[in-house]
Amino acid sequence: MGQQVRGVVAREKGAPVTLETIVVPDPGPGEAVVAVQACGVCHTDMHYREGGINDDFPFLLGHEAAGVVESVGPDVTDLAAGDFVVLNWRAVCGECRACRRGRPWYCFATHNATQKMTLDDGTPLSPALGIGAFAEKTLVAAGQCTKVDPSARPEAVGLLGCGVMAGLGAAMFTGQVGLGDSVAVFGCGGVGCAAVAGSKLAGAATIIAVDLDPGKLELATSFGATHTVDASAGDPVEAIRALTGGNGADVCIEAVGHPAVMEQAFMARDLAGTLVQVGVPTPDMRIDLPMIEFFGRGGALKPSWYGDCLPSRDFPMLVDLYLDGRLDLDRFVSETIGIDQVEAAFARIQRGEVLRSVVVI
Repeated sequence: MGQQVRGVVAREKGAPVTLETIVVPDPGPGEAVVAVQACGVCHTDMHYREGGINDDFPFLLGHEAAGVVESVGPDVTDLAAGDFVVLNWRAVCGECRACRRGRPWYCFATHNATQKMTLDDGTPLSPALGIGAFAEKTLVAAGQCTKVDPSARPEAVGLLGCGVMAGLGAAMFTGQVGLGDSVAVFGCGGVGCAAVAGSKLAGAATIIAVDLDPGKLELATSFGATHTVDASAGDPVEAIRALTGGNGADVCIEAVGHPAVMEQAFMARDLAGTLVQVGVPTPDMRIDLPMIEFFGRGGALKPSWYGDCLPSRDFPMLVDLYLDGRLDLDRFVSETIGIDQVEAAFARIQRGEVLRSVVVI
């Protein structure tokens, strides 16, 4: 039968989002309905609005969320009404070649809900990253619900659903930062600051934050950066080498998504160092690296998709660290807003004024 709720919809490319009445079906096999409590406003939602992901308009935006399970489908056994969950867009299938090889964090066939949420006139909606959480309630695959400690603050732990997890994982999992390592993080927005925090958790001795904005460098310091480099004041590659005994960093994390920044991160590595690219580029961007440098410097160049996380393993662990005071997720929450204020929050993201605006429902 379904129920009517409010949700934030992008109807056409580049148009302001609108608050609409949407219809959420009752959950079918393998599905769950979640009452959303909080959802972060992420750059990816802006990419959907601008047609940068695909053109399957209209989109139900929002994907970085926490809430409470309201109901589950008839065959769902590991989830129940009342469970507090963080939503994730990597509900591993268990059957693809990555899963069969024991690498589910690379799953190629993650599950989404089978049924469609719709506008009240019956128009099917495309939920952002298969979630669509700028809504009072949303329909997801049961595997997209990760149970965590219910004493955690939804506004904070919901951010593990995308950007914060991407940054933490870029350092901890993709980059495999280890005890005593040196790390340079290029770009200190939400993802970059999370990479700084992840590097600190992993035991890095030197964490160098690189940005053009002094305010972002100050934020990065609050998350654990030991040094900062103002990229507008000189060559950041030379500055990083000077801070690492002339050698370069063991791990460089590019959190901007720009070819020039990626080239800087490539050159700022120590010999056999690792470059992790977690910033999201546009489809037209290309990189041009000297092959002799690629060959001669060794190491690894690794893209990081969702921080190479496995939500069922990583979300509960990170929430426990948050509750234990070792991971300050609250610091990522720049402001809380209403569900009717998403468009204004997009403008603040574009102006670089916030780490995260969080919709509270």
